[in-house]
Amino acid sequence: MDIDTTAPVTNLRWSSRAQTVGAIEAELSKIWASTKLTVEGEGGEERRVSARTSVLNLVIIARRPELGEHAASVITHLAGRHPSRTLIVSPADPDGPSWLDARIQAQCMLPRPDASETCIELIYLTVGGESGRHLNAVVAPLLVHDLPVTVWWPGDTPLGLPMTRDLFELADRVVIDGSSWSGDGLGRLAKLAELVEDERLDVVDLALLRQSRWREAIASVFDLPDLMPFVRSIRSISVFYASHEGAEANVVKPLYHVAWLQSRLGLVVEQPLRAVAEGGYRARLKARGHHVAVRLQPQESAWSAGTTLKVRLVAERNDRMLDVDVTADGEGVVVVAEPEGGPRIERRFLAHRRTDPDLIAETIETVGSDSISRAAIRGAATLAGAAH
Repeated sequence: MDIDTTAPVTNLRWSSRAQTVGAIEAELSKIWASTKLTVEGEGGEERRVSARTSVLNLVIIARRPELGEHAASVITHLAGRHPSRTLIVSPADPDGPSWLDARIQAQCMLPRPDASETCIELIYLTVGGESGRHLNAVVAPLLVHDLPVTVWWPGDTPLGLPMTRDLFELADRVVIDGSSWSGDGLGRLAKLAELVEDERLDVVDLALLRQSRWREAIASVFDLPDLMPFVRSIRSISVFYASHEGAEANVVKPLYHVAWLQSRLGLVVEQPLRAVAEGGYRARLKARGHHVAVRLQPQESAWSAGTTLKVRLVAERNDRMLDVDVTADGEGVVVVAEPEGGPRIERRFLAHRRTDPDLIAETIETVGSDSISRAAIRGAATLAGAAH
């Protein structure tokens, strides 16, 4: 989880507590009634605080304290660009009587000296008992009507459970991160694919969004006139990912590389993923007239387990081979293409590794559904079928 260390400076304009939904609503109504909307400037009083500047509702489900802290940091970074009413909901002990405890805050920042302050309403909500099992009933009354609702569920998202489905009914967009799921991550892909079939709902997987710079670099290889004919003649796709001895790696990100290629090239999954004794996974795709071997290969590395280290493509056309290696670091992506009998081509694309505030901002700013992402998620679920 990446955060830019140059965090914007925010001012705490309001802070209070409440133990019922009604009391939370009352505190929210007091914020702008009690907050002084002007400050003393050189020419007298100047309006600097914008009342109720929210442009969306953001609901974050944080089942662990560190997830809530990280999410709050991300939202603070976005205060100047995307003021919101944000609920950070932490389910607690589901047994016993229903209860909740809330901290209500207004965090404001000044985008520039001559601008009005923009503010986010932050509600830190801990719920237990019956309330913890029916989050939608607690969340719904606290949303600003007529504003879009994004539900961000970091960590292990319990897709398919009634509680999750009910909460997603309130949303226009759902944001998850498949690369943060426990284990190898493959078991939840089928439920995620079911979720993307709901045309009413936009589904964003940050694991897939992070790979956009990889996809652009890979596609650029086949924009070259001499190499374009090879795009329909790929014979193997290998993705090397970081692993640590004795620890299971989440392979959702490596798999998404394959699923994106499979969906874009119209390949059919002939043999889904299967774990192999020497480590990693193998699968096989079918193209028109030939097969495509798939390999997800672990490699010892200091990077976080599951991080993509390299994508390698091998193509063959008219008895001529093409090898393509794609690697990335924090600053950009390097593509090396070696066509048999032709010159070695090396290209570097400046594309920084994006932080979580970058990704959440892009998610908020994007309008409409992403058909390419939907297809990649469906493909990943089909590929993962045999593994689970």
